[in-house]
Amino acid sequence: MREYILLLPIMFIVHDMEEIIGFGRFFRNNPQLFERFPKVTKAYRKFTTEGMALAVYEEFIPFFGISLLAYYFSGYVLETIWFGLLLSLTAHFVIHIGQSMYIRKYIPSLITSVILLPVSLCILIRSAEYIAFDLLTVMIISSSIFLMMANLRFAHYLMHRCYEKNEGKGE
Repeated sequence: MREYILLLPIMFIVHDMEEIIGFGRFFRNNPQLFERFPKVTKAYRKFTTEGMALAVYEEFIPFFGISLLAYYFSGYVLETIWFGLLLSLTAHFVIHIGQSMYIRKYIPSLITSVILLPVSLCILIRSAEYIAFDLLTVMIISSSIFLMMANLRFAHYLMHRCYEKNEGKGE
């Protein structure tokens, strides 16, 4: 399992670079999306590239930190938390593919989601061989996923605060 651990932050950063680079232009060129899909676009109404980069940086910290800890201090709890983070990232790829299908348009994050989804599924399957799935494991994985969802909300909060701090002049 150790051979896969450092792939998690690498996959995260490759994927999120596509988002940082592409979303500003995407929203500028598709303002009608905010009216057509208010639920999908709600989190990105107040968007700046700087805010997105800050949110991605904040999200990267747990992916990188847990991966380093699991790599250097391998153990049941750290590897199970890492597995939960990988499961979260894999779900993130699926959500982006679903969003693109829902709005019937390319979204920045689709290319890396399509490329990295099979890779992350393969790593999940191979890593699952090393994890004993009992109640405690399921609780740790569920907690990891829940914490990453909460972290995503916090990252979006930071993105909006960056917009407000710059008074919407970012892009």
